[in-house]
Amino acid sequence: MTAELTVLVLAALLQIVQMILVSALARDQIPPGWHVSPRDEPVTLTGRAGRAERAFANHLEGLALYAVAAVVLVLADRTSGLTALLAWTYLGARVLYVPAYVLGLSPGRSLIWAVGFLPTLALLVLALV
Repeated sequence: MTAELTVLVLAALLQIVQMILVSALARDQIPPGWHVSPRDEPVTLTGRAGRAERAFANHLEGLALYAVAAVVLVLADRTSGLTALLAWTYLGARVLYVPAYVLGLSPGRSLIWAVGFLPTLALLVLALV
């Protein structure tokens, strides 16, 4: 498997870890029975749980973009040492982003986000050239 696809699978596993983290941190803020209700009234999570939920949503958005880049590069047989480095940089930044966001590290989390987003942008451009 290429590095780009390995990173894609690991990033998906990171998404699952984040989902578990949100559930664990939100446990005390979710009303009893809400999980089995129609969820007509949303629950607004606060504190670390809210930040974990926002980091989860942010990763989902970034993962979709990275997935497009990775799949196109692999299908077009355009992978290289550079695309592998960019893929691993994306994943490393996403891993660091979770605790940075949950712990409220600012502006560090924004810098880490940029370190993860720029490789994705570069991969998308490389898929076209």
